[in-house]
Amino acid sequence: MKPDEIDALVPRWQKAGMSSSLIATLELSKRTARLNLLFEQAVKAGLAELGLTYAEFDVLVALSRAEAYRMKPSELSKSLLLTSGGTSNVLLRLTAAGYVERAANTGDARSRWVQLTAEGQRMAAAALDASGEAHEELTAGIPEEAVRQAADALREVLSPISRRRFR
Repeated sequence: MKPDEIDALVPRWQKAGMSSSLIATLELSKRTARLNLLFEQAVKAGLAELGLTYAEFDVLVALSRAEAYRMKPSELSKSLLLTSGGTSNVLLRLTAAGYVERAANTGDARSRWVQLTAEGQRMAAAALDASGEAHEELTAGIPEEAVRQAADALREVLSPISRRRFR
């Protein structure tokens, strides 16, 4: 197996007296962060060709999965881990582009819906295609079995970690 940039850090960690289990955990952390960065960069490049930011993509995809293609802004913020101000800024841009519109909530006069327009549905589909292409291009040449094994191993690690709460 060819060494990567993370392998270059291991001798320093060993010299510092870190345990092998801590070193393995640091390698996992650094490699997953690096993978995330590479995937995100690839997806962002594809989205830029569509004139979308990553945050706009997240909102469009969340709405495309929602029942009737609509959610309350507070639900969007919560599901995407965005602040209400951040969500508002993204929604303003998507509204100006004609991808979303605000509609009255007949069940609750205090809130409004954000919903995809027909053009927004088309853009969400195009953005999902661009994301899929970016993922496939990035993993091209890696055997599918290796990708499957890595995904399964990460699930095994992520499952117990995701249940933990930190201060």
